[in-house]
Amino acid sequence: MKYMETSLHRQLKERYAAGGAAIEQRVGKYRIDVVRGRQLIEIQHSSLTAIRDKIATLLAKHNVLVVKPIIATKHLVKLRGSGGEVVSRRRSPKRRGLLDLFEELVHFTRVFPHRRLTLEVLLIEIEEHRYPGHGRRRWRRDNDHLVEDQHLLAVHEVHTFRTKADLRRLLPANLPQPFHTGQLAEGLGIERWIAQRMAYTLRETGAIRQVGKQGTAWLYQCPRARAA
Repeated sequence: MKYMETSLHRQLKERYAAGGAAIEQRVGKYRIDVVRGRQLIEIQHSSLTAIRDKIATLLAKHNVLVVKPIIATKHLVKLRGSGGEVVSRRRSPKRRGLLDLFEELVHFTRVFPHRRLTLEVLLIEIEEHRYPGHGRRRWRRDNDHLVEDQHLLAVHEVHTFRTKADLRRLLPANLPQPFHTGQLAEGLGIERWIAQRMAYTLRETGAIRQVGKQGTAWLYQCPRARAA
């Protein structure tokens, strides 16, 4: 099936191509979203895992910026049918934030950090147009819809990561040393399984060190020396 580019992806490409950068350029065997001077820019809405090998190959010779949008706020626009009139609009109750990055970054630690790689995380607000799926997924009638398109409404925050020290700045300031994931979860006000994923990623990137155990919980510590 032919890939249909969303308006959201096109809008983000135009945002990063502002000022005369080239869109959809071939570099070796890969097609690149935006080429801005000597920097290659890839906008990745889905899993970072899907582009991990591509980015690793490009980094051998190129400076690469990976743009990872996180949908912080979504407005749902229900259509009567594909291309049809608007039936209703509502704001989705689901909210996402910066720490959702670790859902993806946990699988990207073989690539990040790298001296030629910059990761830019956008917290965005979008509008999603959808229409009924006519019972194609009968076991989930409450979610029986097809997405027609997504549109960018606003970019609320931009967070840039180049080094493991940048990741370490996401830790709470009052975190004890050493610490376990229960204390990390409490300090950030998140569930412990999210803190565990975050700790794993920070350990794999070298942002923190695993230094022992307290009962069944692993203990971690931030390196005393400045690390990039």
